[in-house]
Amino acid sequence: MSRAKGAPRRQINPDPIYHSQLVSKLITVIMRHGKKTVSQKQIYTALDQIKEKTKEDAVNVLRQALDNVKPVMEVRSRRVGGAAYQVPSPVRGERREALAIRWLITAARSRSNSQYHHFYDKLTAEILDAAKNLGGAVERKNQIHKVAEAN
Repeated sequence: MSRAKGAPRRQINPDPIYHSQLVSKLITVIMRHGKKTVSQKQIYTALDQIKEKTKEDAVNVLRQALDNVKPVMEVRSRRVGGAAYQVPSPVRGERREALAIRWLITAARSRSNSQYHHFYDKLTAEILDAAKNLGGAVERKNQIHKVAEAN
């Protein structure tokens, strides 16, 4: 099969409450077992908590958090003469956003259960930490950048 063309990009519909494509992407990535209403409740509860805690627009805080998590460089494996080398390369825009969302959610899911009872509490804490350049997702970005610099 020919590799001439990539798959066309899908148009993502904005979410009904905040009218944001970013929130819509977050909802679909958090969704498990096709239960979209459950992930919507979790996201909207987390965004409401962010709005209460910061007294700012929750979507702007989310954007700030994702901007702090987005990687600029990553390493890719290149095989040259039987040896695999880690070659640093820049990350394109759509992949940067996808990685940032994925890392944010993974860091929120891996937070300890003793302090937070619900996922939306963990997500709120991780978004607020990422907005302040702290937290597991920002650590992951810094680790990737360190590996890219070393190579």
